[in-house]
Amino acid sequence: MFGFHSQWFKSKVSIGALFFFLGFQYATWGARLPAIKEHLGLDAAQVGMLLLACGLGAALSFPLVAMMMNRLGSCRVIYLSVIVLGVFLPMLAWVPNYPIAIFAMFCDGVACALLNAAMNAQGAALEVKSQQNTMSKLHATFSFGALFAAMFSSGVMYFTANLSAHFIGALVVLLLLMFFTRGGLLGEDMKASKGESTRFRLPSRFTLCIGFALFFGTITEGSMNDWSALYLVENAGASAKIAPMGIAVVSIMMVLARLFADGWRIRWGDGRVVMWGGVLASFGLAFALLLGGVVPALTGFACVGLGMAAVTPCIYVAAAKKGPDTLTLVASMGETGLLAGPPVIGLISNASSLVWGMGFVALSAGLVSLFATRIRWSSSKDSEPKI
Repeated sequence: MFGFHSQWFKSKVSIGALFFFLGFQYATWGARLPAIKEHLGLDAAQVGMLLLACGLGAALSFPLVAMMMNRLGSCRVIYLSVIVLGVFLPMLAWVPNYPIAIFAMFCDGVACALLNAAMNAQGAALEVKSQQNTMSKLHATFSFGALFAAMFSSGVMYFTANLSAHFIGALVVLLLLMFFTRGGLLGEDMKASKGESTRFRLPSRFTLCIGFALFFGTITEGSMNDWSALYLVENAGASAKIAPMGIAVVSIMMVLARLFADGWRIRWGDGRVVMWGGVLASFGLAFALLLGGVVPALTGFACVGLGMAAVTPCIYVAAAKKGPDTLTLVASMGETGLLAGPPVIGLISNASSLVWGMGFVALSAGLVSLFATRIRWSSSKDSEPKI
């Protein structure tokens, strides 16, 4: 337990600011994908490759993430990654051509994977020290960050469509967020102790199952950020000003659901929450795609937000209980799904239509439920994770 309640509150605010940071940064450029596409003169396949570069950065960064987390600890990894993520936004607005944009997206993927693993390590350590379930609420701040990014994007677009002005303004917000992390991050993290082996070990069956559940869950969640705006404009007939509302609806539902998710875990258990959440997201989105139109689309997006809300927190808690190696690998798989899934949708959309691409999202949500049935879930009242 913390010696003083004020220190616990300060740590909670600091770690929450990191989750908000990543949600805001990611959704900011996601909401402006139509403008980025127009600026660089890209087609759907090229947008998909742009997103694929980001996903490859996350996927290929696992050895780097594991090494840096073990040698430097989560605090130093956090500060290194947020610098890259902050610089990325104005860079994306100023890139002169497609190849440089690809490189910038690859670097963003690496930095996202680093911050994702480090901030979840901090969140798991916070649960240990406070002896309270906090992970769902921390992930709610990630969703709130994405929601704020959607609102911020819509507000900026009422005054100017200039990407540079938008992304520089977003950078100012990110710098303010970093102010709230000062002095609140925990020293007890995933840094390897003296004499502890840092060699890579093959993942267990549990790790793979829970990792793939998170992989498909983050594909579903990430696709809402990357493709909902384009779907609303190009397939549902929405205006450009309405387009960011796709991200907003998903984020609102996620924020609300994650505020109550810890109670759901106690009442129904993590396994049922994840399984039925995947079912709701899959069938809700599929039904919306069949109906077509703006209102059904936003309703389907709301089902995705509600269904996927508790998936990520539940999985991170389960991974943390198995130790730092499992947490790092699962976090990397989750970040890979978040960033690598949307490009696959771009390729599917280019070969057929974005409706079929979004259908892949509905399928991914269904696969979350399938993998959830293959996992032996522990009670939320079991022993806390050891970091």
